[in-house]
Amino acid sequence: MALTISELARSGGVGVETVRFYQRKGLLRDPRPGGVGGTKGQRHYADEDVRRLGFIRSAKAAGFILDEIAELLGLDASDDRARAREMAEARLAHLDSEIAALERARQSLRRLAGECAGSKAGPCPIIEAFEEKRGG
Repeated sequence: MALTISELARSGGVGVETVRFYQRKGLLRDPRPGGVGGTKGQRHYADEDVRRLGFIRSAKAAGFILDEIAELLGLDASDDRARAREMAEARLAHLDSEIAALERARQSLRRLAGECAGSKAGPCPIIEAFEEKRGG
């Protein structure tokens, strides 16, 4: 199957500029001769490019940054499962930390909303709490 850049982008659920960005970052191949400039005409992509774009999207959805995705793509070729597992565990630890912070924020907002609903007198506890954080 030979796809144009717009067909590749559409199959991956991204825009053409995203495909070009991934090419500039070295995550996707540029099918033009020499990778840049090259001959005029359409770029043609194969099934492997669709698979790779899907991998990039999935890794991004899991929270990996582009440098980590590039490393994971290299690990796929070298079959270094230990390093891939290490990266996944580090990503999990980071996500756990973010989840804990979000849960603390949720609890705080729940408490403030309850305080706000409990009384109509005095300053709004929600606004007051945010002003304290800004000032302190």
